[in-house]
Amino acid sequence: MSANSQPVAHASVMRISDLKDVMVLENRNYAFPWTEGIFRDCFTAGYTMQVMRLDLTLVGYGVMQISADEAHILNLCIDKEFSRRGYARHLLEKLLDLAERAGAQMAFLEARPSVPRAIQLYERAGFNEVGLRRAYYESAEGREDAIVMAKSIGVSR
Repeated sequence: MSANSQPVAHASVMRISDLKDVMVLENRNYAFPWTEGIFRDCFTAGYTMQVMRLDLTLVGYGVMQISADEAHILNLCIDKEFSRRGYARHLLEKLLDLAERAGAQMAFLEARPSVPRAIQLYERAGFNEVGLRRAYYESAEGREDAIVMAKSIGVSR
């Protein structure tokens, strides 16, 4: 490997054995993190769950619900230590590819207005704002709205 190249991250199916490491990232990266119970419920419900690793190091994860012809990205996290390296884009593309393969024609997600870098990521990936959910997220000031974003995927774009 040359001095300028960086290791390649690989996404794979999240396993229950990944949960301890996922919880470390969740708690380190979010002021109002999901609980372990929420992740366990996602496993039980059969949601699409991916982890992203650099060698053995967990750098991020994503959780997505697919129902009928719609995908809903519920959680997309890249550890702060690994941000701005393209890993979020790579993981988002992986989730969208899995959604398309499962027959989804639309993908939805919510984004915090207070995190403009995330909104920029989603816009660059082709998502557009389609609505607003009032007081959706917990925040230090009480509640924060969520921007609802959507993107057409699949063969009938």
